Formats: sequence, structure tokens, C-alpha cells
Amino acid sequence: MRIYALKTCDTCRKAIKALQAAGHQPQNIDVRADGVTRADLGRFLAAFGDAAVNRASATWRGLSEVERARDAVDLLSEHPTLMKRPIIEADGALYLGWKADVQKALLG
Repeated sequence: MRIYALKTCDTCRKAIKALQAAGHQPQNIDVRADGVTRADLGRFLAAFGDAAVNRASATWRGLSEVERARDAVDLLSEHPTLMKRPIIEADGALYLGWKADVQKALLG
């Protein structure tokens, strides 16, 4: 199990703590410190589409219209905090966020 997160994100920290309490040992990938490969970004965008880009973030609001119109993989490569988090990869499946449906799928 891998979790793509941001160490300063409260939701990400809650997800990691809950997964560990349930006996999982997720590999934590900090999207800012560790980075995310273009291949992984492509997989996330293929799985979640536009939902993978956090358009409510301060980073997004700071971008110009020209920057916002760029290719999503390029944009997320340059601004990893734009990625909606956490993205959890478990048993070949991808999960976005830490809402009740994701918790139920991963915690039972």
C-alpha cells in the first residue's frame, strides 16, 4: 500500500494514522519532498480525471489563466501541492481522498 500525501495536510495525517491503526503499513510518499513521477501522475489523471487537481487550493488561486490551461501532468509536476490528496494505492486500486467510501473500502 502506498499513500501519496503531504506531511502538512491534516486529512493525510488522519488517513495515515487510521491505516496504521488498522494494521496497514503504508509507504508514505510526500508529494512535495519526494515528488511524484510523471507516469504516476498520468495514472492518477486517467483514474480520477479533473478530480485529481485541487482547484480549491491556494496554489491554484495563485496561478494565471495561462498556467491553469496547461497540461495537467505538467502542471502537477511543477506544482505537486495542486494534487488532490491523499491518493492511496492498495491492491492495484486507486482511491482519492479520505471520505467515508474510501475509509470503508480500506478499513472495512
